[in-house]
Amino acid sequence: MVAYGKGLVQDGDFSRVVRKKSGQPIERCYQCQKCAAGCLLSEYFDYAPNQIVRMIQLGLRDRVLQSNTIWLCSGCQTCGARCPNGVDIAAVMDVLKEMAIAAGINGGAPGGVSSFHQMFVDDIRRRGRINEALLLARYSLKTHRIWADLGAGWALFKKGKLPLFSSRVRRRQDLHRLFLELDRQQWGELA
Repeated sequence: MVAYGKGLVQDGDFSRVVRKKSGQPIERCYQCQKCAAGCLLSEYFDYAPNQIVRMIQLGLRDRVLQSNTIWLCSGCQTCGARCPNGVDIAAVMDVLKEMAIAAGINGGAPGGVSSFHQMFVDDIRRRGRINEALLLARYSLKTHRIWADLGAGWALFKKGKLPLFSSRVRRRQDLHRLFLELDRQQWGELA
């Protein structure tokens, strides 16, 4: 690691680790900005997708993992479809989310986006599918927004769009095996 002014710390291995975990050729990005031009959410990001890739190339690990961009990316694949070098930025963003979680970094995630992400994945891990009512309740309690989403939740419930109970997934053992393999791959590479 190399420290620069204004709190910038360069991690020389960061780019290599992101490339390996995502399987994406991030070194090919030459900042054409087609990804940023096509991104529907970029106005809400603190950094455009191409800027995130450039910071990865420069090894600015902390700045990347603390940005809200990685949490707000919806994974719509517009950026990857527009990239002339075939970089799937959505896959890179997914890896960055997991790296931030593993490092205990909540970053600039507004309104608990990282908390929601983690609760969503945990529900899939436990049940095999999401129970929207329970997820909404847990998220509201964790972010101290108990009353903020009550109106929308009640409206969805009245229309039958927010069931209290969800059906079980068949062959949950296959899902558990999948998550065990994912954990083994992910944590094996971090060790």
